[in-house]
Amino acid sequence: MQQPAPGPAPERPGPLAGIRVVDLSKILAGPYLTMSLADLGAEVVKVEHPDGGDPTRRWGPPFQGDDATYYLAANRNKRSLTLDLTTERGEEVAHRLLARADIAVENFRPGSSLSRTFAYEELSARHPHLVVLHLSAFGEPGPLVSEPGYDMTAQAAAGLMSLTGEPDGPPVKAGYAIGDLGAALFGLAGVTAALVERARTGKGQYLTTSLYESQLALHVNWATAHFATGERPTRLGSGHPSLVPYQAYATVDGHLVVAVGNDALFRSLVAALGLAALADDPRFTTNSARVTHRDALNAHLEPLLATRPTAHWSALLQEAGVPAAPVRHLDEVYASSQTEALGMVRTVDHPATGGPLRQVAFPVSFQGVRPPVRTAPPALGEHNAEILTELGYDEAESARILGGPAS
Repeated sequence: MQQPAPGPAPERPGPLAGIRVVDLSKILAGPYLTMSLADLGAEVVKVEHPDGGDPTRRWGPPFQGDDATYYLAANRNKRSLTLDLTTERGEEVAHRLLARADIAVENFRPGSSLSRTFAYEELSARHPHLVVLHLSAFGEPGPLVSEPGYDMTAQAAAGLMSLTGEPDGPPVKAGYAIGDLGAALFGLAGVTAALVERARTGKGQYLTTSLYESQLALHVNWATAHFATGERPTRLGSGHPSLVPYQAYATVDGHLVVAVGNDALFRSLVAALGLAALADDPRFTTNSARVTHRDALNAHLEPLLATRPTAHWSALLQEAGVPAAPVRHLDEVYASSQTEALGMVRTVDHPATGGPLRQVAFPVSFQGVRPPVRTAPPALGEHNAEILTELGYDEAESARILGGPAS
């Protein structure tokens, strides 16, 4: 008798199951960090102002349902509670949340009333177990500590835009918000490390990071080269400052990236392209020589690669063992068999959108299992009654908190 097919494996608790997070942040860096904590199993309450909530809810088009896709990208697996933190009632509810939380994440502007109300000195006195992360544009201390900033200003001020773009073109920002996302990922490392330390000491602590600091950390080889030479780096388009050929080349129908990381790969490349004699040219025999004679080498490669389609060169170089890839658009990326095999795209029911919502899942698997997308990004104040009840408020008190006049 044929056995029935096994059902789906039971969902395992995430590695951060039991950890509670109060998300007092907005825009992208903080929400992306707290979404990552939620993906890993933490319980996250997103605190939003009753008047519109997180500004990214309105950063559209495009929209799905009432919310912009920008908001939907960074807020799944959370619950939403609306509070006016400038009121006595809102502050009191926030402290009830913080009393039972492990982590708080905020990006209050330095010097603002909220930054004073929720200063770490106050929080640590009332909640000594709490790990608090403050995210900012430019960090603290320093002359820019009070400056407002978005991702693009951080990319400009921290040098990324000076490195991005064609040599003879204007500075260009990175295609996605690497300042915000870099701060989110360094912040994620910081708060998880602080939880490990708290397990030893029993005490929380105050952490800070910023869009600016994250960009400096990600300069990596650009910074060390500048320190060594004192020279100002210049834009190289898709080129690499220390490896050649290592860039995108135009083909008949698109662009192909060729990534040659050593001299053996260079010999394989030119042999596959029918340019084997270049391997013995002293200008090109070593990577150092190729970096020096970048333009001379590209004068051979560029016109040849422009004669055939991308797929032709991709197949040829794959056969030769040379790292190469077409420059793909997002529709191609999300339709690719590699993306499908990895299971990186998940769907979750979202009543406000009228159907399933597609999400890019967390990019780390645990024993081969990717953390699930459990719930859709919440509607504004969707969980007000539920959370206030958990905090011990009765129906009348909840009504006063949510709709009554300020104290």
